[in-house]
Parts: sequence; structure tokens; C-alpha cells
Amino acid sequence: MSDGEPLTGEPLALDLVNTRPTGPDGRPADLIDTPRRLAVWLDLEGDRLPEGFGRATPSADDLAAVHAVRAHIEAALRAVTGGKVPPDSALRALTEAQRLAPAVRELAWDGAAVTAAPRRTGSLGVRLAAHLAESAADLLTDPGIARVRQCEAEDCVLLFLPAHPRRRWCSAARCGNRARVARYYQRHKATTANG
Repeated sequence: MSDGEPLTGEPLALDLVNTRPTGPDGRPADLIDTPRRLAVWLDLEGDRLPEGFGRATPSADDLAAVHAVRAHIEAALRAVTGGKVPPDSALRALTEAQRLAPAVRELAWDGAAVTAAPRRTGSLGVRLAAHLAESAADLLTDPGIARVRQCEAEDCVLLFLPAHPRRRWCSAARCGNRARVARYYQRHKATTANG
């Protein structure tokens, strides 16, 4: 994985927030800053998204809806994981995003049994924002929210939900290796300076 690729594999709401890593210049980068890059992220997350979002072609309006919900998810997550009360405006906005495209269980006969698939109506951006806000609601109300951590790498702002309590980095390949290389360099630098 390169620094320009989104980190995936965390709960969907965390994956969305993690599309704003620290860039090479030390400032926030945006890995979904264009409709095309949003389409790439949707494709990466496709198996976790309903209704064919993974094959979607987003518009600029769809991108704006996703950016808005991402900002509200991040505000709520950073507050809760920091032991603070989440901004009421973020919680209201996430609730409203879900309200604009509620999931209705569409009943159908598949030839052997009745199925119930959740369906939303509205533009791609409205449906996507509703699904992402719902994933944030699931995460924010899960008792496991207390385990969400920020990567310990000095220049990283990514969040993760550790499966193991000793996990310290968003990704062993991304930040873990850099931290190990930096420690090795510091040890070698001290050894050669004293030798």
C-alpha cells in the first residue's frame, strides 16, 4: 500500500474518515477529492456496500454529500474517542443523512423463499451518505467504540479498531515499518557516533 491509497479493512465509517491522511507535506490529504477517486474508493469498498455502489459513477454533487457526511463522522468519532461529547450538530447531520434515504426492506420472492433486501431511493450521493451515516451510527453506538485508536506514528492521523490490544499503528506496512526503520536508524546512529 502506498501513502496515496486508502486504508481499508476497518469499519466502514473509519475507512471513510481515513480517506483524509496526512500528506507527504504534513498537511491533510484527500484520497477522495474527485468523483473519479470516490469511484475508486467505492470499488475498493464494494463488497461492503449495498445496491451496487461499488460500480457507481459519482457526480460532483455525490462527492459533496460524501464529504459532508465524512466531516460529521470524523467530528463525532474524534470527540467520542477523545472522551468528549460529540458535537450535537454532527449527530443531527448524521441522523438527517439517514432520514433523507431510509433503508426500506424490499420484499421479493426468489423462487424458493421470501427475501428482504434493504433499498434506498434518491440520488447516489443521498443514498451513499445515508448508508455511511448508518455505518457511523452503528460504530458510535457500539460498546467497542472505546477501543478505537489513532495511529501512534508521529505523522499519522488515521484511526483503527484494534483486533489485538497491542496494535499501535494503522497498518504494519504503512506506519509500523516506518517506525521500525526509524528506531533502527536511531540505534545505528548512536552506535556509530559512539564507535
